[in-house]
Amino acid sequence: MGNTLIIIIAIILLTALLFFERNKSMPGKLLTKIPLSLLFILAAASQNHPVPAYYRFLLIGLIFCLGGDVLLIFSQKKTFLFGLVSFLLGNIFYILAFFNVSQAGSAVWVMAIIVCVFSIGVFVWLRPYLGSMMVPVIFYIILITSMVIGAGSVLFDTILPENGRVVVFVGALFFYFSDLFVARNRFVEKAFLNRLLGLPFYYCGQFLLAFSVGMMG
Repeated sequence: MGNTLIIIIAIILLTALLFFERNKSMPGKLLTKIPLSLLFILAAASQNHPVPAYYRFLLIGLIFCLGGDVLLIFSQKKTFLFGLVSFLLGNIFYILAFFNVSQAGSAVWVMAIIVCVFSIGVFVWLRPYLGSMMVPVIFYIILITSMVIGAGSVLFDTILPENGRVVVFVGALFFYFSDLFVARNRFVEKAFLNRLLGLPFYYCGQFLLAFSVGMMG
């Protein structure tokens, strides 16, 4: 399946998913979100694999994110926690993928400080709402922050192809910002606006990471 066709199908499924989110249709969300997330796995698998280790780690990360997507369809606290764990594992494999393919330079440390300060601000914002979820959310913030720093190490590694470096970093940022809307919806205020903004950020990020597989060589 070509990249253009994958993108077209993804846009159709995402539009339908947002419609079902707006109307709070559980069957509709199941029928659109699962194939949409399977599609970013297919997108990664259909690329050339110039760096096999990067492909393997990223693919495993995408699979864990698929599991998180399925679990987050349901609103129960237990399934949300399991979904969080699935995304935690996904982020670990993304980190392995990024640091496996890149050499961190001094510029990464400056970016790391900026990202860490921003993440601390996110935690301060969420802290009053977390309750018993405090510890899992702290672990998640640490890991997704590390994931963005790992993507930064790819961005600043000038030995790698420029297009691939940019796609990885933008994809990681989109993933990060999408989680802010997930957190806002779960802990601060439930609103369709969180889905309307968060889901496009999330899927754009995942598809960019999936397509990056073919851009590393």
